[in-house]
Amino acid sequence: MSSPAPYKIPIIDLRAQYRQIRDEVRQAIDEVNESQQFILGPAVKRFEKQMAAYLRCTHAVGVASGSDALLLALMALGIGPGDSVITTTFTFFSTVSSIVRLGAKPLFVDIDADTYLLSVDGLGKLLEARGRPRDGQTVDLETGLRIRALLPVHLFGQCCAMNELTALARKYHFQIVEDVAQACGARASVGDKERFAGTIGALGCFSFFPSKTLGGFGDGGLIATHDAEVAEKLEMLRMHGERAKYHHEEIGINSRLDSLQAAVLSVKQKYIEEWCEQRIQRAETYRRLIDESELVGKRLIGIPPLSKDKSHVFNNYVIRATRRDELKQFLAEQGIQSEIYYPLPLHLQNCFASLGYKPGDFPQAERAASQVLALPLYPELTRQQQELIVDKILAFYRS
Repeated sequence: MSSPAPYKIPIIDLRAQYRQIRDEVRQAIDEVNESQQFILGPAVKRFEKQMAAYLRCTHAVGVASGSDALLLALMALGIGPGDSVITTTFTFFSTVSSIVRLGAKPLFVDIDADTYLLSVDGLGKLLEARGRPRDGQTVDLETGLRIRALLPVHLFGQCCAMNELTALARKYHFQIVEDVAQACGARASVGDKERFAGTIGALGCFSFFPSKTLGGFGDGGLIATHDAEVAEKLEMLRMHGERAKYHHEEIGINSRLDSLQAAVLSVKQKYIEEWCEQRIQRAETYRRLIDESELVGKRLIGIPPLSKDKSHVFNNYVIRATRRDELKQFLAEQGIQSEIYYPLPLHLQNCFASLGYKPGDFPQAERAASQVLALPLYPELTRQQQELIVDKILAFYRS
């Protein structure tokens, strides 16, 4: 989010983005105001078609938030009591809360130490040890629950290893619901094809929170699918389970993408490829500057990999640092905002204590939580600002 003083360099500067597209956005908002069609009007339909064409998927269903997108996607698959959903513990809260709200149980896998993404090796070992595939489904031998879905998170803008994950999904008969909240515009290689994150599994869940690669002027979300029946069910569920007005087939929720948000997002979507390129360029600049500083291996434990193919679109630029909390405080004192994503993995959160996990169960996630720090990164960030950021990091460790 855009930040007030004292930050000279905020984690993201939405004001700079707005200055470039102000006239287009105001015109789009004014068109909605003139129409007075604020709920699922033409602006929403237009944006849904625009996103489906961009993502090269058959259907795109606008909803009220990324959190609702996850919840509705699992509802559409009929996930509930007696089911488990495999996911990562190193992610935003709603990845897991969407599972628990439906009465299903999250089954955690640790992350890869280098990417922070759900470990394919860890998933394979879990399924080999506990999964019994039979009659088109897989039962967890330890809990007796059906393993119905995998919820991989394309964290920080980086795609998960979808080739390997889809192979495991076929072998063990579960669906994949992609959490694409931080990776709109990213691509993954599947077989010999390049596909957009969110279009590889059964459903892809997007967030348009303002800080995302494609962000609105408030909350918003979208679900992508190739299945017409699933899309129709999602449209029903987002409208209280209605197919016809005041006739409810299921207990849905109220989760409609706002027409004003859709209008803003339609304008911004036209720029997402350009903005992703600029994010990648700034990530490359960070890498060159940090390499020149010789910090990696001494005070910085690691920095993100390069991305030429948009497999990483850098929603966040996340480093691993020694004395992380002290570094964050020092940067703040220099007028540079940074953020910690995430300080406590979800298996250790109080609200999930009933799941029975304890410290040490997922060591890579716990280690990352103590070391990660996101630096400012957005398309309008200048080289001079990046040089200042790296200089200040260097100054901190020299002191």
